[in-house]
Amino acid sequence: MAPTTEPPCPCQVRNALAWAAAYLKARGSSTPRLDAEVLLQTLLRLDRARLLVSGDRWLARAEWAAFYRLVARRGAGEPVAYLTGTKEFWSRPLTVTPDVLIPRPETEVLVALALKRARECERADAGPLRILDLGTGSGAVAVTLACELPGAQVTATDLSEAALEVARANAARHGATVTFLRGDGLAAVRPDARFELLCANLPYVPSDDPRLDPGVRRYEPRAAWDGGPDGLAALRSVIPQAPRFVTPGGWLLLEIGEGQAEAVAGLIAATGGFEPAARWPDLSGSVRVVEARRTEA
Repeated sequence: MAPTTEPPCPCQVRNALAWAAAYLKARGSSTPRLDAEVLLQTLLRLDRARLLVSGDRWLARAEWAAFYRLVARRGAGEPVAYLTGTKEFWSRPLTVTPDVLIPRPETEVLVALALKRARECERADAGPLRILDLGTGSGAVAVTLACELPGAQVTATDLSEAALEVARANAARHGATVTFLRGDGLAAVRPDARFELLCANLPYVPSDDPRLDPGVRRYEPRAAWDGGPDGLAALRSVIPQAPRFVTPGGWLLLEIGEGQAEAVAGLIAATGGFEPAARWPDLSGSVRVVEARRTEA
């Protein structure tokens, strides 16, 4: 449904924002004013500070028409990140398209822990730290780790070639050196490959989870979020193989969904190759990452 009762064209920035915020609020957005501001600042190529002091600026007819279309799409549930083509992650703008899952703030818990463990790791031969990112999507985790740890060798995998194209673009955008491989989970890497750090943000949402945002179900790639009936299908495939790819003393870090910590810790324990798993929450207190250290022998 297209917006109604829009202000007359031409109109000023402040009026356009007020109208858009009211419309998006009525359509169920939890952040209607912010959505409106992000859409308009992207369209006008202004940063937020400049937009906020441009309230008296008159929008040209073409600008108003383009803004109107963006607001209509957002009102229908399309994510802001797909409308703008970008999403900030770890203070870096990342290109996103409908071929990749939009990076979430909770994944920064995984990155923060990965950085902590990476800085604790040492290779016996004093070579560069080797990091594997499974299910890289937009490249958010791999690109961030490569930028923050420039001496590391970062490898990232995904089953989707379209997603890998986005990830490569983000690596190039930020000057990050990452080796990208196409394949399903650990099958994408050589059987003899070893890593000090194995990170995975694999699909973990149950297929029919009633809590899933309708916008995710409608617009984001199902293969990137659907983890099967209980959300653990991908992890059940990867975890039993993980000891073979993680060096002694290295770390396995897995992003998980709400209520999955016990089951994932059990899967890790069943391998017999890791120390007891630890759990790490996000700012809301929900456990978002399970980690385990590879036994020394």
